[in-house]
Amino acid sequence: MDRLHVATLNIRNLADRWPERLTLLLADMAALQPDLLGLQEVVYVLQQDRIIGAAGETRYEIGRAWAGRPEYGNSLLVRSSLGATPADRLDLGLARSALRVRVTLPGGSVVRVVVTHLHHLVPDADVRDGQAAALLDWLAADREPVDATIVMGDFNASPSEPTHARMAAAGFRSAYAVANGAEPAVTWPSGLQGPAIDTDGDPACLDYIWVDGAVRVADARLVFDRPDPDDRGLFPSDHLGIATHLEIG
Repeated sequence: MDRLHVATLNIRNLADRWPERLTLLLADMAALQPDLLGLQEVVYVLQQDRIIGAAGETRYEIGRAWAGRPEYGNSLLVRSSLGATPADRLDLGLARSALRVRVTLPGGSVVRVVVTHLHHLVPDADVRDGQAAALLDWLAADREPVDATIVMGDFNASPSEPTHARMAAAGFRSAYAVANGAEPAVTWPSGLQGPAIDTDGDPACLDYIWVDGAVRVADARLVFDRPDPDDRGLFPSDHLGIATHLEIG
């Protein structure tokens, strides 16, 4: 049986005190060192994904799938000892996309890994649901055999929205809910204070790690969730991250 440590975080691009937040991001990444890390709102020209990946001893391969603009989008960091296929990209419209790779684990299990970030406007639950439907159709059309599928990212959809129900109806399980009996109360906002902070919408769980196939969830928790001890309004991002330990096969 293969074991896999997976995490996801929306890093809030370069807005709202990025130079100060980076110190917290690097400290938490150095401690976490997951096998797979999905990032959203990455500004590629600033090499944000590479900087975060260099925080600890682990070396990562990085896949990217731009969203809306070629210099901005989703990233997947894969522990170099695992290796991954080149990233495929799905355009979800409205400056959103999904990234897909396959990873072969040491025990021989093959895992399909997807990182995405869905539409953000609060009233547009139907748009997010349509994007989730397109993503699921994309996965269903992938005929390469895999043992498990992981879909993670900022869905911008609370557990009460149709998007959450659609993922569950397709057979996906939320790792956090499986491990803890319910989704976290809040993954956005984190408590970050900054000049461009988004205040639309009520605090909610918007971020998920979904799993399907021959996979058991060992545990799941919030990560990238600690404020600066000297500034309680400074967090790594405006979102909290999620991490899970999985057993595959």
